[in-house]
This record gives sequence, C-alpha cells and structure tokens, in this order.
Amino acid sequence: MTRLKFLFLSLACIFFAQACTQSTYDKYFEDTSLRIDFMSIGDAVSQTAVVHELRQEPVWGGPKKNLIEPFGYGEYLMEVYDAASEELIYSRSFCSLFGEWRTTAEAKVEKQAWYNSMSIPFPKNRIIVDLKARNKADMKFYSIMRHEIDPTSMFIDKSPLVDNKVVKIQDNGGCTDKVDLVFIAEGYTEAELDKFFADAERFSEALFSCPPFDTCRDDFNVWAVGTVSMDSGTSSSGTGVYKNTALKTGYYTFGLDRYLTTKDMKSIKDATWNVPCDAVFLLINAETYGGGGIYNSYACGTADNERTLNVFTHEFGHSFAGLGDEYFESTVAYESYYNLEQELWEPNITTLVDFDRKWKDLLPEGTPIPTPLNDETKDKIGVFEGGGYLSEGIYRPVDHCMMRDYAPFCPACSRAILQMVDFLSDK
Repeated sequence: MTRLKFLFLSLACIFFAQACTQSTYDKYFEDTSLRIDFMSIGDAVSQTAVVHELRQEPVWGGPKKNLIEPFGYGEYLMEVYDAASEELIYSRSFCSLFGEWRTTAEAKVEKQAWYNSMSIPFPKNRIIVDLKARNKADMKFYSIMRHEIDPTSMFIDKSPLVDNKVVKIQDNGGCTDKVDLVFIAEGYTEAELDKFFADAERFSEALFSCPPFDTCRDDFNVWAVGTVSMDSGTSSSGTGVYKNTALKTGYYTFGLDRYLTTKDMKSIKDATWNVPCDAVFLLINAETYGGGGIYNSYACGTADNERTLNVFTHEFGHSFAGLGDEYFESTVAYESYYNLEQELWEPNITTLVDFDRKWKDLLPEGTPIPTPLNDETKDKIGVFEGGGYLSEGIYRPVDHCMMRDYAPFCPACSRAILQMVDFLSDK
C-alpha cells in the first residue's frame, strides 16, 4: 500500500469513528442537559443516595463524542444506561465533600445527609442512572442508587432560574469541543461585581501562563457568572464570622482553618444553569489564605491573598484533573484517607501496588523504584516517598510540584491535565 493510500485510509477511519460517536449522541440525547439533584446519606461505615429533584436546563456543554469516561478517577461514578437496550451511553466520575466528610472523626459517631448534583446530556428515551461509590477495601465501584428516569415526565422541572450577569472572558468557539471554565462570584456585593469580573480575568490569565495550560489555551472558553451576595467576603465559623453570601462558603471545613469550601452544591448548579460548564472555580472575595478543590465538583480560593494565584492553580489541579496532594507535612482532618494496600486512583501519587499504570513510562531508564532523594535525583522525575498527607507508603513523581509547594506542575501532573483537556474538548 502506498503512503498516500494509507493516509486516505487512516483519515477515512478517523471520520468514520467520529461519525459513529456523533450518531451515538444524536441517537440517545438532546442538545440540553438533565440535572440530577440527589441526597447523599450515610456515615463512616455505609452510604446510600436518593434522587431529590430533576431539572431540564438549556445548555449541554460537555463532549458529544467522548461520552464514556476512560480515566477511572474519583470516589463516585455515575453511569447512564438506555433503559430499553441496557447499553451504557454515558459515564462520568467525581468526588464530593460528603465523601471527604465520611473519613472524618465526626462520621464515626453520626449519620448525615448532604445535597449533591450532577448533570448529563438530556436523554431522548427512558434511562437508568446508576450511581456508584468506590469501596476503598478493593478500590472497586459498587452501586448505591439506581433510578429510572422518563424524560417526558411532567415532574422534571423546566423553570428558568436567576439570570445572573454573565461575561465571556475568553471565546474560542463552540462549547461541546472546548473546555468551558466558569468562574462564579462569591462574597461580591452588587457594587463589587466590576471587581469580580476583573478578578476573574486576572485569574484566567494566571492559569494560561502556567504550563501545561499555556500550551492549550485555545482549547478553553472562559466564563464569569456574577452571582450577587448580600455580604462582602466569606464566613469564618472558627472566628465567629458569618456572612450571607450567594454560595455559603466558609473557612474551617472539618475544623481546619485554611480549608475553605461550601456544602451548597445547589447554589453552584443554580448559578450555572444557563452556562456551558465543564469546570467551576468559586472566586471568593476575601484576603485570608484558603481554598479547596474537589474532583469534577468545584475548586475555590480567595481573590486577594498574596498566594492567591498559586492556590487557584493548585486547587484547580484537584478539581479539573483529579490530581492528589503531594505534600505530607501539613495537618489534615481526614482519618485513614488512603488504603495503602491498594493502588490509588489519583494519577500523580502511588502506593506502588500497581505502578505500571502510573508514570512508570515517564521514568528514565535505570531509575530506582523507590527513588532516593539526594543531590543527583532532587531535580529529576522519580518515585519519591512522601505524598497524600503521609510521609511513608505513598510516593510522588518529583520533589517539588504545584501539588506540593506551588512549584511548576511535574510531568505526571502535566500529562494528566492534558489528557483531561483532550477528553473534555472531544479530541
């Protein structure tokens, strides 16, 4: 076969594959989204979930070809099946603050119910939604909720929500083949919205000046949603400060002063109801150091701390690409967060139980595993002990990285980021 014929055949195969995946979407889904709000209920030992509300919303901004997630990340997995054929037609993994709470001391003595939400393409026909949770004993997913949904049901809410002011900071094309990053204002009063939009633009520029995001800026659209808060700033329960804000964020999550999050997933989803959304950052109008990042849920941080932009990039690494923390020197609220007898799902930390599927292929030939940290290895990629909040038993790719101490992203993290960009931009 000539090189020209081979090229034509290869292109034909690519076009055929693309046509098939697009036809799969057209067969099963509309160009709107189905928002599934549910309650996560449980404690440290067990958990379940129940559907709370269903909404049809006007925009689907996610992939139309990449419908089945390949990564195996997260603590939860939502699978969608066509009810008639039982074919898997969509899947996406995620983490939640509730899942983190289950690892705290409080979860050992009481049961709680937390609000959560996921959006999927709106189905044309009946579907089965199977919500699964990862069992850390074997790292496999097990069903905690199965729910059949009839898309013609009159009980699916279609009402419009608050039409917040939306500014498109960066426009690189259609939403289904771009990553749509959405900044949401938190703790900005109506009089402070101009500051928010300026802050969002500043944060966007910071992200795309940071490798590897600087290489894929054209793959992103960036939006800023101007939700209005009654009070300026954010709550700090540990110091007796309580603010009336749009997203109900606050420091002292799980009693940790720097851990700044919100349990209010409903308000986050309400804010993005009419905006294409692949990734969310809650931009908080405050100066004190703090933030958080939860895979495929949201990341957040303060606008005006001296370390603000580094915190943003670090937390976005968590929420966007599922990156784990590589530090092991700081206090955390979790108890037994990782099972060291199993391989971890995060792409940038490992227990060495199954290192072959991590960054082993990135190591120079002859690199010892584990890698001793010394003058010869300190600036190279390796397998260094310490990460995931533990000084022993978990290993990181480099000595210094954005996921440890705000150094540039390491090769393992960079690859995971670019893989997620490709997935969400339908490449």
